[in-house]
Formats: sequence, C-alpha cells, structure tokens
Amino acid sequence: MNSRDVWYGKSLALQFVRFLLLPVSALYYLGWQAYLLVYRIGLKRAKEPHCRVIVVGNFTVGGTGKTPIAIHIAQVLLENGNQVVIGCSGYGAPKSKAATLAPKGKLKPIQWGDEPALIRELLPDVPLIVGRNRVLAAKICHENFPKAVLLMDDGLQHLPLKTHIKIAVEPKQSDNRMVLPAGPYREPYNHKRVDVVVPGDFQIRRKLSHLKDQEGSRIDFPIAPPIEARALAAIGNPEQFFASLETVGIQLEKQIALEDHDPLTAGTLLASFDKEIPTIVTLKDWVKLRELRGISEFKIWIAYESVSLEPQQEFAKWLHERLQKTANKVPE
Repeated sequence: MNSRDVWYGKSLALQFVRFLLLPVSALYYLGWQAYLLVYRIGLKRAKEPHCRVIVVGNFTVGGTGKTPIAIHIAQVLLENGNQVVIGCSGYGAPKSKAATLAPKGKLKPIQWGDEPALIRELLPDVPLIVGRNRVLAAKICHENFPKAVLLMDDGLQHLPLKTHIKIAVEPKQSDNRMVLPAGPYREPYNHKRVDVVVPGDFQIRRKLSHLKDQEGSRIDFPIAPPIEARALAAIGNPEQFFASLETVGIQLEKQIALEDHDPLTAGTLLASFDKEIPTIVTLKDWVKLRELRGISEFKIWIAYESVSLEPQQEFAKWLHERLQKTANKVPE
C-alpha cells in the first residue's frame, strides 16, 4: 500500500485508513492557513530580489507534468525576445540543498537531479539555477541575469519569495480534496491564489512526437510494421506514458513503473532490458539511464513528447501582457 492507494483507493479498508488520517490532515490544514496568514497580514513579507518571477506549480503531490509545461513556457518567452533563466529544486540531489548556478554542458542527474538534466538536454543554452532555496536562486538570477525572466519549475507553496505570475498545473482534479496525509493536496485548493490554472482558460496539449535510439537516429510515427516493446518509466504518472505508447500502435509486452525520481542505479535494473526487444523510456529517465555501465548493449528507445498550452497565440499574448506589468522594474 502506497500513498496513492490511500488517497484514491475505493476499498473499505483504504477509506478507513483515510478516516484515521483525518486528524493529522486537520492539523496540516490549520498549519497551512497559519503560514498563509502570517504573510497576508504582514507579519512576514515575501522577499523580492528579482523583479520578474514566474512559478509553475501545482496544488497536489505527485507528477502533473509541470516540467514539460515549464519548458514550453520558456520556449514561448524566448520566442518573444525574453532572456530566460530556469530555477528548479533538483529533487533528491546534493545540489538541491541551497541554490547554485549550474555550469554549461550536460548535467549529471546524480549530482544535479533528473529534471535539471532533462531541462538542460532540451534547452542547452538556457541558464539553470538548481536548489530549494528559492530566495537565494532569485538573488543569483538578479546578480548574473538582471534583465531575465526567472521561471521557477515548482515552488507554488514557497511564500518567502515574491512571485509575479503564478501558474498551477492541475490536469485532473482529484475527487479527494483533502490535504496531506489523508489527501493529495499540498495546500487547500484555492484557484484564487494563482493567476491561472491549466487546463482551464488554456488547455494542455500533449502528444508523443517521435522516438530516438541510443545513437540519436529518429524513429517517426506511425511505426510500420507495428512493433512489440517494453516500457519503463520513473515519473509521476507512468500509466499515462504507457497509454500514450499504445495510442500510437506500440504493443507493450511489459510495463515497468517505478517511483518518480527513482535514481535508476539498481544493479538488477539491466535485467529489465532486452537486446532484441526495444525498451521505450522517457527522456527524463534516459538522462539517468545513459550513465549506467553496459546500457549501450541494450535496445533502448527514448520517447520525445510535444507539450503546449493552447491556444498558443492567446497564451503568448496573455503572458506578454502580464510581464509588461513588471517591465518598469527591470534594470536598464
């Protein structure tokens, strides 16, 4: 039994577990409201070391696809002529403890985290600041890139940093609206605390665009003749990934779902792969798997996903107009 079973399970036993956790959730709820109130009445003030900060977060625990959407937003900003810096926590990695400006070039996930390594793979020229200290990250951004838009991947619940645009990603609202630990919500659901919730005014469009093998050769859809493959995913919603592969006609003879951010370093992991049958993985997982000794002996295909907020032109216009409100604060 894991946390998702507790939050979404329908059995009487799981409902009883949720019932037992209600007092703890009540304390969590009161603690969050007190935390929020401290900032609302001015006992503490959010710091503003940088003047244009966008946060892409969510209300719930678990993967909602924030990072691909943050990458899309970064691309929209770049196309509109903005300089962009991305901040991310580096979950589970040594560099997550404070905040550090990442060096240029590929990043090792074991040191920097899988999501920073993924972002660097797709946006190699965009500066990255890694670490959970969001205020320090904003200071680093301002010192090195004073005219940039700082785009934070996660951090919606981090009140010490003043953010100027808040985007919440909630692809599917849960029937269980309780806060932790009886429910999946990090904070009581309140869409008024953010500028926009997606999907909502803007819709999320996701589709698999293509695959690549380990050598970088592109494999386009549809694949003819139809193939049989395995799939491995250590992401927030592996079932969605498996379903998307089947949608494009790939028959999965084995599905391997691991916990989000799994380091993929276990000695027995290579037994999951095959030298003849391709194993399809996400790019987020591939940036970790490619570090494994002996991985080149296996037939691994990497799935690339196209993610956008639609209608794209309307979203770009909305984002530009919101940023204009902070333009007068940008240093010359």
